[in-house]
Amino acid sequence: MRIRIRHETTYRYAEAPRMAVQHLRLTPRNHDGQHVVGWRIDVDRDCRLVQSEDAFGNTLHRFSVDGPIESISTVVEGEVTTFDMAGVVSGAVERFPPILYMRETPLTAPNAAISAFAREATSKESGALAKLHTLLGALHESLTFDADVTHATTTAAECFEHRQGVCQDFAHLFIASAREIGAPARYVSGYFLRSDAEDQVAGHAWAEAYVEDLGWVGFDPTHGVSPHENHVRVAVALDYLGAAPIRGAQSGGAGETMDVKICVAQAPVFSQSQSQSQ
Repeated sequence: MRIRIRHETTYRYAEAPRMAVQHLRLTPRNHDGQHVVGWRIDVDRDCRLVQSEDAFGNTLHRFSVDGPIESISTVVEGEVTTFDMAGVVSGAVERFPPILYMRETPLTAPNAAISAFAREATSKESGALAKLHTLLGALHESLTFDADVTHATTTAAECFEHRQGVCQDFAHLFIASAREIGAPARYVSGYFLRSDAEDQVAGHAWAEAYVEDLGWVGFDPTHGVSPHENHVRVAVALDYLGAAPIRGAQSGGAGETMDVKICVAQAPVFSQSQSQSQ
């Protein structure tokens, strides 16, 4: 499938900062499940985008802008061809052994309730992959999507307590639960092609867990499925903070607000004969 994405983020300041720095993890990479056809980043300020890789192998862009700054707008757009790999992620950049992804963070730390839920839900399964799919189904059935009850630092424990949240929270909860049954797990940021709407107010997030003799496999607790050709994978990390699309800081200023507009749509694919006839 060919997917077209446009993601615009605008920061506005009630009091203009003297300088701002932003780090962008907004560029997908090729692997066996996706091929980046074209991708570009535009910033509406006079700055220089510096490209590198972060510790996890994600494509990272950073820039700084001198003030006073009333607003900063960043637009990324491009097209990605995706393939249904039944959730299996192969051919991706891997910087660390799977055991690193057993490491807890404040956002993914389990508690006794999460541990009990994960172990009970998977107690009748014997294989690692079967346990993870059963865990995915159990979490999906027990959670309700609600953006009004969450914030940027909602933890897995808080999400499990209320059984509500957004995709970011559900990913953290799946990660905490998967680690409790012995599976290394990590956070994934990206985009999802919905069937009911092209315009969205946020990107998407899911998790990946490591299965011996198979490798990394994706699990999307928001939709209760393994990622397929509707998913575009952008960045991985231990949790949201390491894979956030934009993180930044500024010197001075106050009253920051953020506006996000995202469009994820299926792009038309023209055959060679169609191209020649036009």
